[in-house]
Amino acid sequence: MKLSNDLLVLELKVDMMGTPTVIHPIVILDGEAGHTLVDTGFPGMEGAIEQALAEVGVSMKDIKQVIITHHDLDHIGSLPAVVEASGAPVWAPTREIPFIQGKEWPQKMPPQEKTAELLADPQTPPHIRALLAMPHVKAKVNRALQDGEVLPLAGGVRVVMTPGHTYGHMSLYLERTKTLIAVDTLGSRAGRLSQPHPAVTADWATAARSVEKLTELDVQTIVTYHGDVVHEDAGAQLRRVATEMAAQS
Repeated sequence: MKLSNDLLVLELKVDMMGTPTVIHPIVILDGEAGHTLVDTGFPGMEGAIEQALAEVGVSMKDIKQVIITHHDLDHIGSLPAVVEASGAPVWAPTREIPFIQGKEWPQKMPPQEKTAELLADPQTPPHIRALLAMPHVKAKVNRALQDGEVLPLAGGVRVVMTPGHTYGHMSLYLERTKTLIAVDTLGSRAGRLSQPHPAVTADWATAARSVEKLTELDVQTIVTYHGDVVHEDAGAQLRRVATEMAAQS
């Protein structure tokens, strides 16, 4: 789905924890600086990404940098394969780099001893067992991104650190089109913005402050990773969710 001359939203179908769903990696389009892929889906999704790109006349070799917003498996899963196919460097927020490079245990995984116990327990549900048994994905990060930094892509892409979902979760703001790539900071459905899912939000109070921080932006469009695109009164919807989350913190 092409939102503008600067932004392409990929729609990739996936079975997540036993439930069919759609995830939305992003391509920031820039004919001069090269295109940028934001997040890479689960392991084994590189073929689906390549096919989605081909449908709009873009190849893996046209991807000149890959941005990872945070370390969760549905965002970094196909990173090594994408890097191999594109040759692109990887950019990521500083706090997430040790996880992406495999130097720290994944944030959302149980501790190593607990993981071993769950894998050995015959009562562990099959979809949980499959997730725990997946090989840990890691890749080299070439550039650390900082809060407030404006990347020279598509008229200016501002880095906005939005921790809460993970320690170093990051959103992106396209200044020219006033588009917020909220990733997992927010949810949405049928054009209505919603709070993030509590079960996968590591620190709710921090997440609420991150959403409040986003209300400082002049936002016309919001894209979430799990959900869809929010066009109608996007700024007002963002302020509504921020108020709701603040009341629950």
